[in-house]
Amino acid sequence: MPMSLKNNFEMFAKYNQWANERIYKAASNLDEHDYRMDCGAFFKSIHGTLNHLLVTDRIWLQRLTGYGKTENRLDIIVYEDFLELHSARRVEDERIVTYVTGLTEPALAGVITYRRVSTPELQKQDVALTLAHWFNHQTHHRGQIHAILTRLVGDAPELDLLFYQRLLQ
Repeated sequence: MPMSLKNNFEMFAKYNQWANERIYKAASNLDEHDYRMDCGAFFKSIHGTLNHLLVTDRIWLQRLTGYGKTENRLDIIVYEDFLELHSARRVEDERIVTYVTGLTEPALAGVITYRRVSTPELQKQDVALTLAHWFNHQTHHRGQIHAILTRLVGDAPELDLLFYQRLLQ
């Protein structure tokens, strides 16, 4: 039986929460130098990339719900302290899961209007397409962190969606 669009996005919200927890656990094992080292990723370090993901998740949730704190730069370091960042990540992931599980099919067919952080033009986008972009964006940057972890320690946690799906069976 095919999965509904709502169920698909619920799976992605929960997968996102699971994958973030695995990435944070792996990052917690790094020494401070490696964790903050510029490794050539778009947001330079694991620390910069984790902060970027938190910032963008807050931005998208605010666009989708009208609530929440946002920043005016995508590269801002919201939390210098790893434990504070991890705690904020857990709160945000719970907000994402709550938002997505609370969506109705008609809400998924809706449209949001917003302004990008980098340009003032008004944007319109379908909610379902926004969610697809959002979850893809998170996976993209977690992949960068995964590559950095592999480079630094020779190992990184399994993050494949199929691996997560098999855990649910």
